[in-house]
Amino acid sequence: MTGSLDPATWDNRRTSFGSVAAEYAALRPGYPADAVAFVLGERPRRVLDLGAGTGLLAESLVAAGHEVVAVDPSAQMLAQLSVRLPHVRTAVGAAEALPLPDGDVDAVVAGQAAHWFDPPSASREIRRVLRPGGVLGLIWNSRDEQVPWVGALGALLAAEARGHEADQTVVAAFERELPAERSCLDSGIVQTVTPEQVVGGIGTRSYVATMAPADRERFLGRIRDLLATHPQTRGRVVLELPYRTAAHRLLPR
Repeated sequence: MTGSLDPATWDNRRTSFGSVAAEYAALRPGYPADAVAFVLGERPRRVLDLGAGTGLLAESLVAAGHEVVAVDPSAQMLAQLSVRLPHVRTAVGAAEALPLPDGDVDAVVAGQAAHWFDPPSASREIRRVLRPGGVLGLIWNSRDEQVPWVGALGALLAAEARGHEADQTVVAAFERELPAERSCLDSGIVQTVTPEQVVGGIGTRSYVATMAPADRERFLGRIRDLLATHPQTRGRVVLELPYRTAAHRLLPR
């Protein structure tokens, strides 16, 4: 879904992650176990991790005992996943043309990815690969901006992040297109990071990864300045960066 972005900018951002794959793997947060359990239940399933990236969600899926197939448009991102999870099967592919046979998986999940999918065509493909009684799980982490320094960071990012940040309105589109019954869980996770790791993590955002190098450095410099001067972060060598996690479970009718 392009949101407020023109199609060319949207596609450029959607395909930008391979250029920052190693940093993404090292600096993005994982996902809470209760979000995975809410979407998939307790018994082991065969799960397609769609838009799997570097394996941050796949790691939680494997830890919960599920068999995982990881699909992502970026071979560079999947290479990082294979370092993290060498026994997970990977395939390059898109939500709109899944490289899986019919009825291959019990569940399809997407962490921090579904806002890059086209709901009508992706819904057809998801229905095709799901077994009867299957489930679609869409999960996002978003910074908890009720914490003052995180709110200040969000305000600094807002102008550049427009049309990007965790656009969960796509969930309603999947609910309609499948169609499906939806339920939700609110959870959270805290990432322990250095100030420079906060800067590096912002650098893996698509709207930053696609900037011209000089613009990117100026933008990241403003983040460094904020962290060096904000009362909650000034002088600190380790920060706790809180995220709110939204897990949406869709059961196709």
